[in-house]
Amino acid sequence: MAHLLPLRVFLSSQTQETPSKPLKLSKRSNNHKTSISTAKKGLLSPSHKMHKLNLEVSPHRAVSAVRLMRIEFGGAFADLLNEKGKGSGDNEMGYVERTLGFRTRDLDDRDLRLVTDIVGGTIRWRRYLDHLIGSLCHDESMFRSMEPLLLQILRIGFYEIVKLNMPPYAVVDENVKLAKVALRPGAGNMVNGILRKLVLVKENNSLPLPKLEGDSRAQARALATLYSHPVWMVRRWTKYLGQEEAIQLMMWNNSDPSFSLRANAAKGITRDDLVMQLNSLKVPHEVSLHLDDFVRVKIGLQNVIRAGLLKEGLCSVQDESAGLAVSVVDPQPGEDIIDCCAAPGGKTLYMASRLRGKGKVHAIDINKGRLRILKETAKLQKVDGVVDTIHADLRTFAENSPMKSGKVLLDAPCSGLGVLSKRSDLRWNRRLEDMEQLKNLQDELLDAASTLVSSGGVLIYSTCSIDPEENNDRVEAFLVRHPEFRIDPVNRYVPSDFVTKQGFYFSDPVKHSLDGAFAARLVRTL
Repeated sequence: MAHLLPLRVFLSSQTQETPSKPLKLSKRSNNHKTSISTAKKGLLSPSHKMHKLNLEVSPHRAVSAVRLMRIEFGGAFADLLNEKGKGSGDNEMGYVERTLGFRTRDLDDRDLRLVTDIVGGTIRWRRYLDHLIGSLCHDESMFRSMEPLLLQILRIGFYEIVKLNMPPYAVVDENVKLAKVALRPGAGNMVNGILRKLVLVKENNSLPLPKLEGDSRAQARALATLYSHPVWMVRRWTKYLGQEEAIQLMMWNNSDPSFSLRANAAKGITRDDLVMQLNSLKVPHEVSLHLDDFVRVKIGLQNVIRAGLLKEGLCSVQDESAGLAVSVVDPQPGEDIIDCCAAPGGKTLYMASRLRGKGKVHAIDINKGRLRILKETAKLQKVDGVVDTIHADLRTFAENSPMKSGKVLLDAPCSGLGVLSKRSDLRWNRRLEDMEQLKNLQDELLDAASTLVSSGGVLIYSTCSIDPEENNDRVEAFLVRHPEFRIDPVNRYVPSDFVTKQGFYFSDPVKHSLDGAFAARLVRTL
């Protein structure tokens, strides 16, 4: 699965995306017994007239609450909503109107930035915030039975006070207004009481947080709350990394993400050209230390989008970790490369640009819609002449196709545990049970991909995971099953700092300040 390219999915990870859609009010929460359709009496009832304008309600808080509802109950992804929300305030207010029954004043640029910050931060810190909210409620049952919209409003208020350090009483006042208008006066009174308790304990430096003590299980639960991650992730990382490194990794995942832009050489755009464009847009940036086509951007991505640089195919949003995985493939003009799980196409398109118009990338994927996006983006970026899309399940395709290649890339479906800083909601959508299923799928796909490698050719296995069971362990298990392959060390293709003792490529989020990624080169000797 490829990484972070087309405008419509440019912030998506290597997990399957779905387009954002209106909130389905009949959907049920995994965490609440109350369905959204009954979460707020009269949510879309006749008493709430459409086109009603309420200038007292803070627009960024109304939009944030609705976005959070869409993410938690409507199947939307936070990163896609952030991308679509930039510069589209009227569209956002349309969702508020359809969901809450009223509009506020229009969003300005500052409001849109706040929506992005608040939604992303509230999702990242959800476990931490819920612990505080539950601790400050009268009893646990009040928290457990709380209406979903009311809980989102409280999460926003808690995040603004505790993590953004906004003026507390302004936060209380604004969120109380939202609760009263969007729900009912009694809900506003509850928000007022709980938020005022929070202000008091914060001012007294006595937030009710768990202590890091007891056995390993108790400490894992405490760390999961303090750094807002699922307990199973904390236990897994503590096992593999140790507690101190696990904490550093969680801190990285909770930090504001930075992005990289890749200049599109296929359209004649060099990194210097891209730097000139960023300078003219006054977007702060740093050139990549590892890749000639890449530039890092911490803030100002909205300006890049509005200037049309992505839409015109002049550059793409792609993390350097994904670019380095392509370096492990080492595409050369004139080569035929098979990309086994290609869509939405980040690595596919970068490989295609490095072919300089000579050769072919055969992009196979089971998802027809994502392949269509890949095909459209290939045309936009002027690499459609070297990209061939194939709609197929790799496992079936490998059994029936005579196709062979000297280079086969399997960018496998994975947990995405290396991209949690960008995918703020992914940590809550992954379960421990997923890991076993993913490992089985990765083994099946590796076996299938290996049959497409010609004698003397190379199979590149990559993931956007930091988990050794998806990375090193899968390669070791594959080599046991396939003694006709051997490891080809990657030190010729990426800087030595990214090369493991086994000769694999590995990007460590904490060490390298990039997304986590892995790649291995496996040469077929027979």
